[in-house]
Amino acid sequence: MKDIYQIIRNVRLSEKATFLQEMNNEVVLEVDRRANKLEIKRAVEQLFGKKVEDVRTCNCRGKKKGRGAQAGRTANWKKAVVRLKEGESLELA
Repeated sequence: MKDIYQIIRNVRLSEKATFLQEMNNEVVLEVDRRANKLEIKRAVEQLFGKKVEDVRTCNCRGKKKGRGAQAGRTANWKKAVVRLKEGESLELA
């Protein structure tokens, strides 16, 4: 798990993620399920060039989709909430 582009998969933009960014200077990311907090911290610092203060992670279960014979579920994923140091900011569109 060395490549930073394999660790950070996507930026999660939602109402809660926007609120966390505005109030606590935090960014919500979808990351590889095998990545640990230190790897996530290094990847964010290298990719965005920002200093990281704290990383919190959460394993999220996939949701059930469909009904009857076509029933299935979405994939499980891991969420990371990354707090940036004071004075650092990250503009996400």
